[in-house]
Amino acid sequence: MTSGSDQTPIPGQIARILKGRDAGKYCVIVRVVDDRFVEVADGDKRKFDRAKRKNIHHLELQSFVSEEVKNSIDETGKVTNGKLRFAIAKFLDEESSDQRKGESIDGERGRH
Repeated sequence: MTSGSDQTPIPGQIARILKGRDAGKYCVIVRVVDDRFVEVADGDKRKFDRAKRKNIHHLELQSFVSEEVKNSIDETGKVTNGKLRFAIAKFLDEESSDQRKGESIDGERGRH
C-alpha cells in the first residue's frame, strides 16, 4: 500500500483515506492547501462547502482524475456535491469492472 507522497495531488483527483474515522472511504481532492495538506470532500457525508483538511500522507492517491470536477474547480472555484458523488461512483464503477474482467465464470456452490 502506497501513500501518495510520490505524487502531487491535483483538484479532481480521487483518493482513498488511510487514517482517521473515514479510513477506507474514497473522496475527491477539492483544494491543495500546501505541499502537505489538501481539502477533500465526497459530496455526501462531507460536502464541498465543509471540506475536510487532510494530510496527504494519510491518503492513497488514485490515478483517476475527474475532468468534470477539475474543470468546474478551475473555472468557478467550486463544484457541486452531485459532481463529487458522480466522480466517486464513476471511479468505483471502473474499479469494479477492471476487477471483474478475469471473473467471467462464477464459482459453483456445492450441492446438497
